[in-house]
Amino acid sequence: MKSLLPLLSASLLASAALAQTAPPPPAATPQYRPAYHFTPAAHWMNDPNGMVYYQGTYHLFFQYYPGGMVWGPMHWGHATSPDMVRWQQQPIALFPDSLGYIFSGSAVVDAHNTAGFGHAGQVPLVAIFTYHNPKLEKTDPTHSQSQGLAYSLDAGKTWTKYAGNPVLKSPGIVDFRDPKVSWNALANKWLMTLATKDRITFYSSPNLKDWTKESEFGEKLGAHGGVWECPDLFPLSLNGKTYWVLLVNLNPGGPNGGSATQYFVGDFDGHTFRPLSDQTKWADYGPDEYAGVTWENAGPRRLFLGWMSNWEYANQVPTAPWRSAMTIPRELGLRQEGSEIYLTSQPAHELDRLAAAPVALRNVAVQRPVDLTARLQSTSGKYKLTLGTQQLRSFELVLGNAAGEELIVGYDAAARQYFIDRSKAGQMTFSPKFTGRSTAPRLTTAPGADLTLYVDAASVEVFADHGLTAMTGIFFPAQPLTSVRLRAPQALTFAQISRATLAPAR
Repeated sequence: MKSLLPLLSASLLASAALAQTAPPPPAATPQYRPAYHFTPAAHWMNDPNGMVYYQGTYHLFFQYYPGGMVWGPMHWGHATSPDMVRWQQQPIALFPDSLGYIFSGSAVVDAHNTAGFGHAGQVPLVAIFTYHNPKLEKTDPTHSQSQGLAYSLDAGKTWTKYAGNPVLKSPGIVDFRDPKVSWNALANKWLMTLATKDRITFYSSPNLKDWTKESEFGEKLGAHGGVWECPDLFPLSLNGKTYWVLLVNLNPGGPNGGSATQYFVGDFDGHTFRPLSDQTKWADYGPDEYAGVTWENAGPRRLFLGWMSNWEYANQVPTAPWRSAMTIPRELGLRQEGSEIYLTSQPAHELDRLAAAPVALRNVAVQRPVDLTARLQSTSGKYKLTLGTQQLRSFELVLGNAAGEELIVGYDAAARQYFIDRSKAGQMTFSPKFTGRSTAPRLTTAPGADLTLYVDAASVEVFADHGLTAMTGIFFPAQPLTSVRLRAPQALTFAQISRATLAPAR
């Protein structure tokens, strides 16, 4: 859900005024359209919403403004996929109404018809979302947000809003939003994880309509550089033991500026969440992953998707006729390093279906700059690149083009940091906050390392040390980045380097 920051003027919120003052539409930028990330055909998109798997279909709803290419009155857009990589955009699912805009939320399969929306054996899909009332925002902002319901009896094709909306009103705070709902088997009730000001509040309900407050978390824990948004709570297992992971998106205050997704690992007894550590941890250290949450009803895997942008410059990025994309789907896990338990993030295996047979190199020694472009048969700006070394030292992987533009991904051994440097990777003048270099700590002391990069026209997603560190960055080159070079200040050997073109998923 979008933080309503002062930098958004009243004209941005008024579609009529926008229509009168909007400049001519920018030229189309097909060179930035990704092949295997979801983007809307046109117009503005931000947070993923209502992600639910049902009857062989992954449903992705998303914050959407069909009236322009900047943030405006929010709707729920809708897309469907059999595998999270081949997407089909559907008609808009939810429109604003007299109660307000349709902000972020979630969706569940109400298999036991607890809400009573099903008839004659129909299984309802139920969406739980935040209403944001722009009139109350001006006159009584502490009551401008509430939670509403909508349901579908045709597997998500059409939606009906509940006549009794809203089902949960604000207790008198400005930020009261982004409900993530799941079935709480410990209490045999529904659990709502809600962003409330600078903390998380848990509510429970037997029927999705009547909600009772259970507990609060986070007032003095985690990063608090901005507003808490888009939370998620779910279990994951490690060495036969179940832990609970709480995702909390934060804007601003991320590790590299602006928006980011932090997380906590702990215990949940059905009422209260208790973290195992007070260390602030990040699901993605790059500048361009936000509002990340997971799919409901998707089986034993916990599958994650985020919005691939940053509120520092999301309204200004130079794409047309659409703005922004989602990350690739990621499978989450847990790993212990020392006394800490960390969240891991790996590309979902469904992406392998897009990859052509890889070109693989063995024992690549880097003692001076090495150009691997011809050996890796690099001809496309849409590919998967993997590297592995048994002894990690400083290096730079340079992805470039004939125009001299470079995206650099690498490791700084002295600082024990991975990094993405996009300072020479294309357009940057559209926003002074679109900075060049982002860093992430290395969280393991293992001598060797592996990196997997997914490059898709105007984005890179980096997964290091089997997903212990993830970084996402967008960039806007004049031409596709097709050359691959390596640089290292000391001799370094990569046991393997492989590259596979990823065919368009559309």
